[in-house]
Amino acid sequence: MKPERRIALIAHDQKKDDLVAFVREHEASFARYDLVATGTTGSRIVEACPNLPVTRLKSGPLGGDQQIGAMIAEGRIEAVVFFVDPLTSMPHDVDVKALMRLAIVYDVAIALNRKTAGMLLAVLPNMDPDADQGEAHG
Repeated sequence: MKPERRIALIAHDQKKDDLVAFVREHEASFARYDLVATGTTGSRIVEACPNLPVTRLKSGPLGGDQQIGAMIAEGRIEAVVFFVDPLTSMPHDVDVKALMRLAIVYDVAIALNRKTAGMLLAVLPNMDPDADQGEAHG
């Protein structure tokens, strides 16, 4: 049985509107994937795109970033779209850095803004989901 192709969706508070708008604009592309999102971000996406099935995890500061990090380490996430707000200090910054580190270690594609997310969506259908999935590189 082939594993689900899964994208994680995360956004800092100041970027949630941007991510929701991006997902709405690309709803047909996102519909091809199993989606997981941190709590508030996931709720906002479901509200804007009720036909998209989104598995909502805990809010980022309550462990959602770590839940997604664990899924990356288990080889269950193919790509991460994480709209980061670089201008606002985050109390759970350590969790965010850990998640990004895991994406790098496990060679998981990560998009941090609208431009790279668009590029990721364009190439993701052509990427082999089994190539290096879950293999640590270090």
